[in-house]
Amino acid sequence: MAELLTDDEVADALTRLPHWKREGDTLERTAELGSFPQAIQVVNRVAEIAESVDHHPDMDIRWRTVVFRLSTHSAGGLTGKDVSLAAEIDGVVDAL
Repeated sequence: MAELLTDDEVADALTRLPHWKREGDTLERTAELGSFPQAIQVVNRVAEIAESVDHHPDMDIRWRTVVFRLSTHSAGGLTGKDVSLAAEIDGVVDAL
């Protein structure tokens, strides 16, 4: 099982993830895309990445807005898996 990050480790990670914020035991990012099809494209690409690393974010799609939430439920909070996937999600969103 992945180890939980300390508060300091989470704070340090967030300095490298400017689009993300901590909400309790969750990292959260809201992405505004140019259109609904772009939002779906991002969700589909993130789903592929999530499957490949066996770590799945919660995703809420509202027209062209997607909210991503990351937490390692099996560990009971935030781990390096969440930080890594957050960076991957940033890459997908920033590529559009």
